[in-house]
Amino acid sequence: MIPTLKSLGWTPAFARQVDLVDEDHPVRVTAVHRSRLDGLSEKGPISLSPVGPAGMYAVGDWVIATGHAASEPLERVTEITRRAAGEDSKPQLIAANVDTLGIVTSCNADFNIARLERYLAMCAASGCLPLVILTKADQSDDPASYVKQAQKLSTLLTAIAINATDEEDVARLTPWCSDGQTLALVGSSGVGKTTIQNRLTDVIDTTQGIRADDAKGRHTTTNRNLRAARAGGWLIDTPGMRELRLVDATTGVDEVFADLTELATQCKFNDCAHQTEPGCAVRVAIDAGDIDADRLERWRKLEKENRFNTATVGENRGHMKRLQKMYDEGQARGKAKRKF
Repeated sequence: MIPTLKSLGWTPAFARQVDLVDEDHPVRVTAVHRSRLDGLSEKGPISLSPVGPAGMYAVGDWVIATGHAASEPLERVTEITRRAAGEDSKPQLIAANVDTLGIVTSCNADFNIARLERYLAMCAASGCLPLVILTKADQSDDPASYVKQAQKLSTLLTAIAINATDEEDVARLTPWCSDGQTLALVGSSGVGKTTIQNRLTDVIDTTQGIRADDAKGRHTTTNRNLRAARAGGWLIDTPGMRELRLVDATTGVDEVFADLTELATQCKFNDCAHQTEPGCAVRVAIDAGDIDADRLERWRKLEKENRFNTATVGENRGHMKRLQKMYDEGQARGKAKRKF
């Protein structure tokens, strides 16, 4: 069935950005390849040529198609970004225009508070709503304890424990991928993201088991795709992330650690390091048992990492802009010479 713009997630926020003429029409990007974009519109599936590098687009973007040429992405409502893996000093787009970020982990050794805080910071910085999905509930003696631990991390998140192999249990996720809503799944390999996708959509991808000794799995999803959910919304499954390095996530870190950032404003000194300084409200709360000392260390670590990655990526952006300017000036000089 050919979707309508509304069912694809088109809203007035996107409509206000364009003035469509002739055969121009909005297209939602369903996959990004090296030299082309796959998309879906009221006219059906379409393959488009990007106007620039494919890396400037993300699954979930909206573009305007003129024939088979895509415009630049429309301004995004939400944008999920991390620093690229490896040594690259650049941001990597994960997905765009996502309503809810489903952070998938398991009721086993994969469950890790520090990693969840990292994902939640990325989620908060992106503008998405957080949903923690705890799989393998059927294999745990006390799945409710995992839900309780997750819910303590933020008053904004919803945590739900499911058996990903049970279709009725997975159906409890349909409110987040119905009526044009987009749910993106992120998490480690082997936690059940593909299994969840297979039960929420009509797509059947292969899955692989996990190692029993450390609950880690192998990659089954190798790229990102926007797929129609049976409930009338959209689902984006992403490859398992071996590393998640925050970038441009200051607001996200502040939101996840709002209790600490609020306490820090009550410290005697503005530049308090929360170590041995007199009048440190954070240390008082730790000594009183109101704040976990480990949480303070995780806050420091994420703040430091985000500052470093943001600065490094910013320097790389500046370098690339300078190279582009030099290239453009060289092209202009070459054209001027050819006129004479």
